[in-house]
Amino acid sequence: MKSTFKFLKRLKHAIFHSIAFYPVLISAGFFLLAIILLFVENLEVITSFKKKVPFLLVQDNETARTILSTLFGGILSLTVFSFTMVMVVLNQASSNFSPRLLPGLISDKKHQVILGFYIGTILYTIIVLMSLGAYGSSSNAVGFSVMVAAVLGAVCIGLFVYFIHSISQAIQIHNIIDKIYESSHSLIEKEIKEQQETKIEIEDRIQFWKTVDSEKTGYYRSFDQFLLNDSLKKEENLIEIIPYADQHIWKGDPILRIKNPISQEDLESLHICLYILSNRHEDDSGVGGMIKLTEVAVKALSPGINDPGTAINAISKLGQLMHKALQIEPKTAICKPDCEIVVVHNKISASEMIRMIIEPIRGYAKADSAVSYELLNALIFLRNSKKVVPEYKEALQTEIGSLIQDLKDNITNNQDLKRILELLEK
Repeated sequence: MKSTFKFLKRLKHAIFHSIAFYPVLISAGFFLLAIILLFVENLEVITSFKKKVPFLLVQDNETARTILSTLFGGILSLTVFSFTMVMVVLNQASSNFSPRLLPGLISDKKHQVILGFYIGTILYTIIVLMSLGAYGSSSNAVGFSVMVAAVLGAVCIGLFVYFIHSISQAIQIHNIIDKIYESSHSLIEKEIKEQQETKIEIEDRIQFWKTVDSEKTGYYRSFDQFLLNDSLKKEENLIEIIPYADQHIWKGDPILRIKNPISQEDLESLHICLYILSNRHEDDSGVGGMIKLTEVAVKALSPGINDPGTAINAISKLGQLMHKALQIEPKTAICKPDCEIVVVHNKISASEMIRMIIEPIRGYAKADSAVSYELLNALIFLRNSKKVVPEYKEALQTEIGSLIQDLKDNITNNQDLKRILELLEK
């Protein structure tokens, strides 16, 4: 039962985040609208409306058929052109920035709603066109429905203009970086708030009864306490999640530690609570967002792109995100109201975060004085910040030393090197 619920939960997530979700939903709404309007076409209220504004209604069925056919062909062309633009934008983003940015661009709800409106209008015109054959030569049989179709066509033209503007804005790299930053910042803020609200003191040294190994290879994402067996929830216990969120683990690697003994059935059921995904970027996360910004910066520094301005912008955002992320304590203990079990989540360490986010940029930027200046400036800011957890400072200082060594080995202009090293004196 728990595994079925977990499957349905993942299925719901996949459906809601699918590019087809909003278009299908909106199209179904337009289908119902067409059916309803055809049924109410001859009601007294609609008939009275027709008499008051006859100049807005089509009296001849042939004219109505021509208008609907024109709308159908025109909006179909808009839809095809819009989809083509989306494909071009995705291809450009993948080649110039990073393939990992594609899910974010595809999942833009505004574009999905516009495409859904196009498809829904096409479906609406098809239904009304089919009804013309059913009504025969009856005068003004679908006059009100044709008028609504014309209004929808005009709205589609307005949406197309907005779509062109929106897609041209979405592909601009500074907008992409800002969007990733805002999403990651809100997720990190949520983690900080959660840690502050559910702060539970845990012993430094705990003797654990058993260590549980992972049954699959992938990226650990989360642990769902709701899926715990009821028998397990009622007994006091402590479960520690060994990997941090987004960490890659191999099948057979230790993934859980349990303080007190539990039954074999409960022990086996713990695997259901674990979400291990095959793709690191399948779900949004603060660390995942920072990795995307790192990839954007590295791509911008590659010889093929050679865009240090984008790299500097990404480093600026990364510095702000790391400043927030390094305020999170190494462990977070969570106890749900209806559960006696305390679950301890390990957070990504400063050294691991630096390895994943800073080191790739350092490798590409060590010969670029402008980018190196911004990178060193960001690291010094993090090291000197009073909000950063004190035990993370050593890892930051080590990375600063590594960057300085790389700069001395790769920057041959003494004046440029001196200007960068002056940051340490400040």
